[in-house]
Amino acid sequence: MQQTTTQNHNIRNITINIRAKEQQRDLIDRAAQLLGKNRSDFMLETVCKQAESVLLEQCYFTLAEDNFEKFNQLLDQPPKENSALKKLLNSKSPWE
Repeated sequence: MQQTTTQNHNIRNITINIRAKEQQRDLIDRAAQLLGKNRSDFMLETVCKQAESVLLEQCYFTLAEDNFEKFNQLLDQPPKENSALKKLLNSKSPWE
């Protein structure tokens, strides 16, 4: 019985329809093929990753007034010396 319940969680039961241009469909299909995926799997994975990214960028938090002042003071301080970061920023990108 446990196995049946687990399998039911993997069933896709919602349909999402979108319209696209032929070039867009072909582009998606080429990328999906390169990854060994079908169009649906590729689109769902890609869109879900982007959706998670958008949501994570919108992180909201609250602070008590005194903690907010401390937080702002920390943000206003110049960054500490970071030689590893400086080296990285001064190095050539792999694609250059």
